[in-house]
Order: sequence, then structure tokens, then C-alpha cells
Amino acid sequence: MTQIIFATGNEGKMREIREIYGDLGCEIRSMKEAGIDVDIVEDGKTFEDNAIIKASTVQKYCAAIDDLKDAIVLADDSGLEIDYLNKEPGVYSARYMGEDTSYDVKNANLINRLDGVEKKDRTARFVCAIAAVFPDGSNKVCRGTIEGYIGYEPMGENGFGYDPIFYVDEYGCSTAAISPEEKNKISHRGKALRMMKTYLQ
Repeated sequence: MTQIIFATGNEGKMREIREIYGDLGCEIRSMKEAGIDVDIVEDGKTFEDNAIIKASTVQKYCAAIDDLKDAIVLADDSGLEIDYLNKEPGVYSARYMGEDTSYDVKNANLINRLDGVEKKDRTARFVCAIAAVFPDGSNKVCRGTIEGYIGYEPMGENGFGYDPIFYVDEYGCSTAAISPEEKNKISHRGKALRMMKTYLQ
């Protein structure tokens, strides 16, 4: 394995990837670090579709460059599914209520939409699909999830996005209220990354 290019510019995500993949013995770079700047249109119907779209788009770019043509390209797509709301926001999690809308506003809106709904009906999960596209064009997708429920108020300062309203019974708090180390152990992305790592090994 020569190198892995991850189709993201997110530094937080890259830190988690390097922690989990650090012992694979290959170079791991973000698309930004590899100098790749391509427009990716995420119009898939599922998390898996979008992850493959991202990885395939970047892999086609890599195939045309000598230094990158043997790279394995990884990409992820993730989001929150709330069962009571027909699995919204789902694949539109990042774009829910508009990409420029703050997560404080998004989270308040989701809590309001669940007003009066009992805890047993507030079930939700974070989903992460990770796709690998290989130099020959073939692909593999892994899915990780973490089950929980939507709380009645935001809690915690450690997370981002929907973390403050996503509660896990095992911890009795939101994923924004547990340490980053603990969160990496149980997170949907961490699970999907470890599954993909096993496959790559």
C-alpha cells in the first residue's frame, strides 16, 4: 500500500484517521494536502452513494497524475437519522435548514419538532459510510453506527454538529459531554474506519 488519500479537508477528521490508521505503514494525506481541488456533487440517495461519489471523483483525478495513480482513495459520508422524523435529516444532515445555518439553530429546531414525544420514541443514530476506491476502479464500503436518542436540551462542549442533542444511554449524557478519546472509541466514524482498516490489512 503506497498511500491513502482521504477526500476531505477537515483537520479534525484527519486527526482521527491518522490515530486509527497510523500503524498501516503508508502515507496518509487529505486531498487538500495532496493538492487536489475538485468539485464534488453529492447527489446520492444514501450515505454509501455519497461516499462512493466522493471517493470515485477524487480517484479519477489521482489516476491522471503519476505520483498519485497508485493511491487508494477513501471518503466518508455521515449524518443523523431520527426515527420519529422519518430518518431526517439523514443524507441532508450537513445541508439541513441550509448549509450556512448554525448547528445551534438546527439542534433547537429538531428538539422543537420532537416536543411532547416520549423518550422511547426519540430513538436516533449517527451513521457513517466509508468508501475505498482502488486504482483499478473497484470499491468497498463499510458502515458504522452509534445508537442513541434525541435529548430534551443541548448538553456538552466537546462535540460539534448534532453531538449536543444526541444522547447515549450507556453514558447518560450527550456525545458532546464525553471526552474526545471516549467518543472516538464508540463513534460511528471510528467504527467504520476500523472496519475499513481490517479490510485494507
